[in-house]
Amino acid sequence: MQLIIISGRSGSGKSTALHQLEDEGYYCIDNLPVALLPSLMEEASGEQFHHFQGTAVCIDARNARKDLEDFTAILDSLPESVDTQILFLDAQDATLIQRFSETRRRHPLSSEITSLAEAIDKERQLLEAIAGNASLALDTSQMTIYELRDTIKQRLLGTTSGTMSILVQSFGFKRGVPADADLVFDVRMLPNPHWVKELRLQNGLDGEVQSFLESQPMTTELYHDICHYLDNWLPRYRDSNRSYITVALGCTGGQHRSVYLADRLFRHYREQFPNIHIRHRELR
Repeated sequence: MQLIIISGRSGSGKSTALHQLEDEGYYCIDNLPVALLPSLMEEASGEQFHHFQGTAVCIDARNARKDLEDFTAILDSLPESVDTQILFLDAQDATLIQRFSETRRRHPLSSEITSLAEAIDKERQLLEAIAGNASLALDTSQMTIYELRDTIKQRLLGTTSGTMSILVQSFGFKRGVPADADLVFDVRMLPNPHWVKELRLQNGLDGEVQSFLESQPMTTELYHDICHYLDNWLPRYRDSNRSYITVALGCTGGQHRSVYLADRLFRHYREQFPNIHIRHRELR
């Protein structure tokens, strides 16, 4: 039996994730009390559930505090036949505040004496046990709804037992390091095509930018150093039963150098790791 648990702070995209899983044929339940997980999985083992792809539940901070604190123990009490994955969604505090302001929704933990910012911080504390058990953590601060849905299909549902899903992501340091990155490589020491007038409006996927970077000896040296590191350690992550890993490459604006190197690494590793994906965070 497959069980996917979705959790995260309010406004991070949990409803979008649950709706995506429902579209993919999962039996979905929103805001399930944690203590009912064992009973639910016992019920889901019945024949009436066999036509579903699996069971997906959303668990949030509205649960009883004691149940949230006992999350690990409750998870351990599930039968060994249950294949559990935990998707934890989050976003930067400022992003969550902005989302609530735009939708004019009330945060479930806010009140007359608890401000929105305080509620968001309290929610983080309540969900620490679930976040600590997460199979896949995603920072949705700079994701659209469509990007989140695609990410769930590619990374969460595209991973079979015994495989490792790899995301190679380019980003710009001026917008911050991705919070869900496992390995971060800073490539800002490379010559910047931004300062070449003819290349400024292009990006690292364009041939002229690629030719410019490949003409710089430092680019090839850095690329081979990163490959040497990944060649040595990616198989060890996989052998340790790691299901997900994000390799992030950053330059100043996330348009040229990081895009070029991320794309080159993706093309290099896609035969060795079939479940590899690429995302250029700053390219729209």
